[in-house]
Amino acid sequence: MTDARRVELLAEAFEAQRGRLGAVAHRMLGSHVDAEDVVQEAWMRLVRQDAAGIGNLAGWLTTVVGRISLDVLRSRQARHEASYGDGLAEVVVTVDEGGAPEEAAAVTDSVGVALLVVLDVLGPAERVTFVLHDLFGVPFAEIGQILGKSADATKMIASRARRKVREAERPVVAGREQWRVVKAFRAATTGGDFEALLRVLDPDVRLTVDTPGGRVVTLGATAVATGAKSVSGAVVGYQAVLVGGRPGYVSWREDGTVLSVISFTVSGEQITGIAIVVDPDKLAAMGLPGPAGGRA
Repeated sequence: MTDARRVELLAEAFEAQRGRLGAVAHRMLGSHVDAEDVVQEAWMRLVRQDAAGIGNLAGWLTTVVGRISLDVLRSRQARHEASYGDGLAEVVVTVDEGGAPEEAAAVTDSVGVALLVVLDVLGPAERVTFVLHDLFGVPFAEIGQILGKSADATKMIASRARRKVREAERPVVAGREQWRVVKAFRAATTGGDFEALLRVLDPDVRLTVDTPGGRVVTLGATAVATGAKSVSGAVVGYQAVLVGGRPGYVSWREDGTVLSVISFTVSGEQITGIAIVVDPDKLAAMGLPGPAGGRA
């Protein structure tokens, strides 16, 4: 067998594992971009390895992804960073392909979104142990090899992690009432109904927009409603999504490029906060869907 054929077969075997590896890395890191980088690094390490000596490729790759992710988490901790910042670039954006995305997404993705946020209360070793064992069923002995600890010590880490997860406050994920308020906002915006916009916006609503030049903040219902009317015409397609558990939308321009990601904070019958990303670099980092799944 030629070297080229060996690499081709190895690539096929790796691609069969890519989706699972990406899910493991994403649960540990809370970032699609970081997860993709980790999976790519795992591939680079695999091609430098004598694959013939790997008895269990899936297990070997999981261990490698775990070790790389652990290094990333420790690096973040040293820089006092979390996987969720003030902006939206690292917030989980989940899209449902069904007929009622705002309802189905809230049901199917609420646990995953909440868990990703809660996992930020865990230290690097706790997070790796919890994700690998409790979410993906990796044995403690194998996780211990990643951490450089015994299986018994790893079990203790897992127990501590579970306790923290149970005690952590979970974020509220969008429900039907929140979506009803958001739909009213969208209808008023597209219809140019200024009075309806004022009714659905809290008088002290805060709008933040992440632009290429920095963050722009607008306060007050009148100012926010005026801005909403002025930009609504640029949207030709959209998809309802959850943005970090909050109701929101991805929208596109006529040429199919992403225009923005918007999320809403709803309290009672009114919107108290709106966060929009229009910065192309941040939008690109989100791994957003194309307009095929959107609705005009």
